Amino acid sequence: MVSSEVSPWAKSGGLADVLSALPAALAGIGYKVGVVVPRFLSAAEAPARRVIWSLRIPMPSGDQEIGISEMASPATVAGGSVTVYFIDAPKLYGRPGLYGDKAGDYPDNHIRFAVLARAALEVSRRLFPADIFHCHDWQSALLPVYLRTRDGIDPHFLAARTLLTIHNLGYQGLFKASQFEDLGLPRSVFRPGAFHDGTLEFWGGVNLLKGGIAFADAVSTVSPAYAKEIQTPEFGFGLDGVLRGRGEALTGILNGVDYASWNPESDAFLPARYSIGNMAGKHACKRALLGETGLPEAAIDKPLLGIVSRFATQKGFDLLGEAAREIFRDDVYLVALGNGEPVWEQLFRELQSEFPGRVGLRIGYDDALAHRIEAGADIFLMPSRYEPCGLNQIYSLRYGTIPVVRATGGLDDTIIDAGADGNDPAGTGFKFADYNGKALLEAIRRACHAWQDRKGGAALMARAMRKEFSWTAAAEQYSVLYGGLASRKNPGDSK
Repeated sequence: MVSSEVSPWAKSGGLADVLSALPAALAGIGYKVGVVVPRFLSAAEAPARRVIWSLRIPMPSGDQEIGISEMASPATVAGGSVTVYFIDAPKLYGRPGLYGDKAGDYPDNHIRFAVLARAALEVSRRLFPADIFHCHDWQSALLPVYLRTRDGIDPHFLAARTLLTIHNLGYQGLFKASQFEDLGLPRSVFRPGAFHDGTLEFWGGVNLLKGGIAFADAVSTVSPAYAKEIQTPEFGFGLDGVLRGRGEALTGILNGVDYASWNPESDAFLPARYSIGNMAGKHACKRALLGETGLPEAAIDKPLLGIVSRFATQKGFDLLGEAAREIFRDDVYLVALGNGEPVWEQLFRELQSEFPGRVGLRIGYDDALAHRIEAGADIFLMPSRYEPCGLNQIYSLRYGTIPVVRATGGLDDTIIDAGADGNDPAGTGFKFADYNGKALLEAIRRACHAWQDRKGGAALMARAMRKEFSWTAAAEQYSVLYGGLASRKNPGDSK
């Protein structure tokens, strides 16, 4: 597996959690997994040993000198294992941010992640012979391109197959046409044309993700619904035609969650534990959360809405702004944790100012507080414009915190609407389809009504808490996909 993130050593979002949990789940069914990631500053203290001290990666802008460090996990009962390989290159990765700083994205990101792809091939050549290269998002999307244009004639890679997983199509690795020469690829892969011509060209510029989609043997994304959505103009971000062209090679596999970390029966971050059979601890968690976020004690008997999120346009917070006055007129409270785009950070500050004593806000990221919001809130909001998979709605289910979500992507796949009165016997949350504040408000009101119905609300919470989205199921589906790739006679069979 090749990625820019892995928890806890490099994390900006859910990708890091996937790269921590999925390899372990695969190891649990017998796979040997190598995870190749940059050694960012955040991983400086990782207990890894240097196994290759100096290796030159030739690049047109100048050779890049890297080292490789190894951190192995214990072998599992099934005989599998996970080994993390850090690419040590301080000039490229020893910076304050993963992808940029306050001034914006680093201007040499195309080189930084081209080197990651080339280094991953060297890891396979020298340390970890790989049958499958499983690449994640645009940061590793050049690996299939290099493998089929530069390294494919190497006997070491003749049987290797590639899978590219798209975690969020909104991020594609876009660069100027002049930067293509820095990648060390043949000019033939940068020209206008249909996707099957194998081109990285995109509206006059370079699109790394497009190249990965074109050259990978298979493409997957993180929920079945999202796999369909990204083939439409509404959600395709300009690549819907490319993805429709590869429709036969495109699969949606729903992410799992790590219930060892996200479980109210054992969560070390909570002031009290609880379970389906004994929910008293959830009430204690709510009381503690109100105190921690500066909300009044009177809120204990009112619906408490929770948000833990990147503050990004994708997440639908404009709908919250549209509906806020009506939402707070219903005597509810809100706790929000996150950071991101200044416009949405400012929106939450304005809500806190306009509705004093009703909004608890923490700008930034605090993992422990995220757990306490999941446990202490009554209702969890995810009104996303689009959502490839989403994890917090799944965490919310396990914590008995009823999700209110827009019916898109993984949110639609994981939440069953509880109906107008909240008593649908299969329901686990509340969904809305239309992207507007009125639809969000109506869904919140349905959730609040269900929460206030003691008997019906308790049954809804119990159904939610029984839902299972473990990584074991996802690992089995990936295993089937890997097996199909490995059985192909040659890379051309997938095109």
